[in-house]
Amino acid sequence: MKRVLVPMLLALLFCGKAKAQYNVDRLITSGEVALHYEDYVLSIQYFNKVLALKPYLWLPWYDRATAKFYLEDFVGAEQDASKAISLNPYIEQIFDLRAISRIRQEKYTDAISDYDRAIKLNPNVSSFWLNRAICRLNAKDYDQALLDADTIISRWSKTATAYSLKAEIYLERKDTTTADLWLSRSLQQEPYNADAWATRSFIALNRQQWLVADSCLSQVIHLRPKVASNYVNRALARLKVNNLRGAMADYDLAIDLDPNNFLAHYNRGLLRVQLGDDNRAIEDFDFVVKMEPQNFLAIYNRALLNDKVGNLRAAIRDYTAIIEQFPNFWTGLTQRARAYRKLGMTAKAELDEFRVFKAQMDKHVGVQQRWSRSKLKAVRKRSELDLSKYNDIVVEDKPRVEHEYNSDYRGAVQNRDVEVAFLPMFQLSYFTYANGVRDYQAYDAAVDRFNNTQAPLRKLYVTCNQNREKLTDTQSRQIFQLIDALTEGINEETDRMARAALLLQRAVAYAEAQNYADAIADLDDYLSIDTLSAIGRWERAVCQAMLNSYDASRGQNVSMKSAQVEGDIAEAIKVAPKNAYLFYNRGNLYAAAKTLEDEKENYTDAIDDYSRAIEIDPNFAEAYLNRGLARCYSGKTTDGLHDFSKAGELGLYNAYAISKQLSRKK
Repeated sequence: MKRVLVPMLLALLFCGKAKAQYNVDRLITSGEVALHYEDYVLSIQYFNKVLALKPYLWLPWYDRATAKFYLEDFVGAEQDASKAISLNPYIEQIFDLRAISRIRQEKYTDAISDYDRAIKLNPNVSSFWLNRAICRLNAKDYDQALLDADTIISRWSKTATAYSLKAEIYLERKDTTTADLWLSRSLQQEPYNADAWATRSFIALNRQQWLVADSCLSQVIHLRPKVASNYVNRALARLKVNNLRGAMADYDLAIDLDPNNFLAHYNRGLLRVQLGDDNRAIEDFDFVVKMEPQNFLAIYNRALLNDKVGNLRAAIRDYTAIIEQFPNFWTGLTQRARAYRKLGMTAKAELDEFRVFKAQMDKHVGVQQRWSRSKLKAVRKRSELDLSKYNDIVVEDKPRVEHEYNSDYRGAVQNRDVEVAFLPMFQLSYFTYANGVRDYQAYDAAVDRFNNTQAPLRKLYVTCNQNREKLTDTQSRQIFQLIDALTEGINEETDRMARAALLLQRAVAYAEAQNYADAIADLDDYLSIDTLSAIGRWERAVCQAMLNSYDASRGQNVSMKSAQVEGDIAEAIKVAPKNAYLFYNRGNLYAAAKTLEDEKENYTDAIDDYSRAIEIDPNFAEAYLNRGLARCYSGKTTDGLHDFSKAGELGLYNAYAISKQLSRKK
């Protein structure tokens, strides 16, 4: 009997193993198919499942890195590629992928190291040599870049980019004559070499050969039509020859390609002023100021335009913002005084006029304004800005060629127009919550225990509801019917604990209907019965926070009530110290009550609580996203990008769009 059983057992084990292997292979194949069809978010979910089963396989790490790269999650791509390399350091393509990911983060030295290893593994791939040469150029290692370019020319003489690369190096060394010779050789090899035409356009711009620059940039745009900076540069050349229509078209195209392009918005605003399109010019400067709140040239331009179109209060607001930073800006004081007079605010106008008069008299008799040391330092720093140049076209300090690195890793990026904002608090709800493409339902043991022991009229869930104002008509009817049923039950129930359970349910229903005052009243009654209920304090804290937000928008002081919210969460944490949602919610409180320190917003307490939440639940995607925002707003952009990568990996795919937006401001 034993001789029969043992082989059968071995056979069963073998079959089970074979089936598991088959499933992993199938998951990898499905993920790679999703990659092929550019469904990168879905592919990541497949590779996540593989890595959960077999984290020692290098291929799913590499594949997931590729998907993240296509999503422009270069931080995450680098991390996954590094893991793949640690598992298998003999695949040159992995080094190539990590190098390209590092290049996108401008980590050129690290990318060079990767190409050193890739070339050692396979020295016959020209793109490795070329990309390393470009990295060395960007790292200002011109001698080594020249050596790489010479190697490419000797081995692959038809590679036109190598010739144009040598031209760029000589241009960096201010040798325009030699640079032009190498550009000619590049264009002989390949008349359609975009890098060569771009470099030639910069030579023309520096020489103020505007028509030549226009012609060269037109060639670049024909060959590489999706690079916004090329349109901005061509617009400059066209402005210099008074081709205003062409310049406007270029700014429009640049903004279509890159909606956050600062130069395009600012210069288009100036051009619209020149053409008399004042209201649309204001829109451009609104955008610039939103991106750069301390851009006083844009603020001044907007002030002048608002003054011109009759929006005097907005003009005064902008004049005031400038005067607060530049106390000696007498032109701004004079203009603000005129705006005050137009509004009939004579007293304020006279104060501004007196300040100008006094300053003129002080200057006449040689009186110097006395400031503290810190104030003097700040004023000297700001004096570097010349407000008299408010209507000058802004150009790049040093235009550069937008290199197209030779790589297979390009692909379409999944761009989304998403709001860059903290995700809201977690709370109790009667509706389920899904945070992305992965199967997910927020879980809390106390809530689950309530559902199992109290048999509520409708099951309670934990949710991070981002669309509270968007309940459907059907959902609204369900909630109000539930409130009526619970009210009837509360009025009839004589058992104290049973009544408490009904009060909690009704409080959640009131919260769903955004009736936070009644929800809080029910939770007060509930907690008077069940004083140690963590979920009761948790829900009351959320409801009070929501009500505080509304009251604050009406100008009410909510500091005392905010302290109550924090107190409720602190008490709930004492009862349930392993509840990650409580730390996350308190992190949100701290983030909302941020303070200013050294001109950077201080989110230290918020970051600490998000980190505590992640320690409890390492797969807490929402905590990663909010911590990423807090870190970015604290000036720790690199750490923030790491968090966005993890949030996207866990299913919050909007994190990729947020990461892309904030990485531009790094």
